Amino acid sequence: MKHFNIAVIAGDGIGPEVLAEGKKVFSGIAGMSGTFTVSFEDFPWGCEYYLRTGEMMPPDGLDTLRAFDAVYLGAVGYPGVPDHISLGDLLLRIRRGFDQYINLRPVKLLKGAPCPLAGALPDDIDMIVVRENSEGEYANVGAHLYPGTEREMALQTGVFSRHGCERVIRYAYELARQEKRSLTSISKGNALRYSMVFWDRIFAEVGEDYPDVETHTLLVDAASMFFVKDPKRFEIVVTSNLFGDILTDLGAAIAGGMGLAAGANLNPERRFPSMFEPIHGSAPDIAGRGLANPLASIWSVSQMLDFLSEPLWGARILSAIETLLIERRTLTPDLGGTAQTSEIGDAVLEILART
Repeated sequence: MKHFNIAVIAGDGIGPEVLAEGKKVFSGIAGMSGTFTVSFEDFPWGCEYYLRTGEMMPPDGLDTLRAFDAVYLGAVGYPGVPDHISLGDLLLRIRRGFDQYINLRPVKLLKGAPCPLAGALPDDIDMIVVRENSEGEYANVGAHLYPGTEREMALQTGVFSRHGCERVIRYAYELARQEKRSLTSISKGNALRYSMVFWDRIFAEVGEDYPDVETHTLLVDAASMFFVKDPKRFEIVVTSNLFGDILTDLGAAIAGGMGLAAGANLNPERRFPSMFEPIHGSAPDIAGRGLANPLASIWSVSQMLDFLSEPLWGARILSAIETLLIERRTLTPDLGGTAQTSEIGDAVLEILART
């Protein structure tokens, strides 16, 4: 029997509440499966830890996490801790340290989920965004010059290496081939004449190895418009770190809201653990009140099971979330219901048990 050992960093705000429901679902299906077991080890890292210790995670945190099959992250951020500290010293440190260069974000409108686009049907919004996750505009390279003077300036350098661009683009091509879907590259080559022209050239070069894959290219401003006006044109999308970050939040808005948005940070070669998370913020204003929607954290368990070679259970979780949305018996207030956060995991397990 397989055993999965998962590191849990619940983090800040609503993170512990929503991850508790994801852990509940994962444990429940492990019992249903009869083919694998799961254990969790919790780590108290995050903003409260920072306020006590001056660090978001210990210096040897990556060495500690290395032994696990996956990392399950809740939310990071809290008033009083600068965002660049909370993000850079925990989430980005893990992404970079474990070479999680693929950020995989499903943008899929489930049946029963709310959508702000008039007349949109589930078949109209069903894409996977492959975001470069290790360099690009978030490479943390730059300088702050002449601080406090009239000559003060900030330099932020985007880093686009052939290695980094080619591997994420090739991953997207492989996914498009496997799924038998089209692939759209999104860049800004008309204005960013070095980084994005380079990206476009590598996309075309790698594409020579995939003549069977239908491809499209779009500028990011046009793509933002079509995400809203014609989302059906997108199936597999590949883009840079910054553009992917922005577009996937737009994607979440048209596919049920942030409470249904999950993300995977993957090291495809499995040399290091991959990390799975709901991508909403820590929402400290509603923390501890039982109002948070944990469906994104449960969806991220589905992604985790896909990556851990249990795709049938990953698909069953997604189907159960859809049933929950259709039946509308147990939903949190953001989805028009009255249920508490702690009721959602049990409701998903009840659906799994009867379907």
